[in-house]
Amino acid sequence: MREKDMSISIIGAGNVGVALGQALTRRGETVVFGVPEPQKYAAAVAALGDKAHLTSTAEAIAASDLLILAVPHTATAGIAQSVPDWQGKVLVDATNPLAPGLTGLTLGTSTSGAEVLAQQARGARVVKAFNSTGADNMADAAYAGGLPMMPICGDDADARHRVMALATLIGFEAVDMGPLMAARYLEPFAMTWIHMALRQGMGRRFAFGLLRRS
Repeated sequence: MREKDMSISIIGAGNVGVALGQALTRRGETVVFGVPEPQKYAAAVAALGDKAHLTSTAEAIAASDLLILAVPHTATAGIAQSVPDWQGKVLVDATNPLAPGLTGLTLGTSTSGAEVLAQQARGARVVKAFNSTGADNMADAAYAGGLPMMPICGDDADARHRVMALATLIGFEAVDMGPLMAARYLEPFAMTWIHMALRQGMGRRFAFGLLRRS
């Protein structure tokens, strides 16, 4: 287990949450899923094996010092404000402020969903990650041609680097995007993936990678 022998909590057990849970438990991490109605997700979480546990949202928040928000963006404010003081927990925002029908974003240019979340989650160290590709890639990031990239940003360098280590663990090339304001670019970048994968027919196993000249 990681430092402090702590688990990772994933808030939400939809496609993205289960995909990340699958990738993390496969590599030996203990994951606690927090949802409002645990019985609805019991089968999906049980299928991940004995490293995955299911409980309420509040109990999952209390269980870990690193949490991944894998819920619809509209649910993030309520979760953030349900905790009076996050006491330095790392809160990973894997959401995007998507407009209905995937027609665009409801926030952008001068702010981002992640920056709004940081204002709402008092005392949390917010990091933007796991929002720029599809759930299929997060469940299995292996590609014959190289590593898919995972851009990550956050104002707290230690929190950002911890999340980069998680992304590396599950098979991505973690890219340090610096401060949280870079989420203003990462959330529209998610729309680029949606456009290419879904509208241009590249498929959900489409991913972006990096090329470097030696």
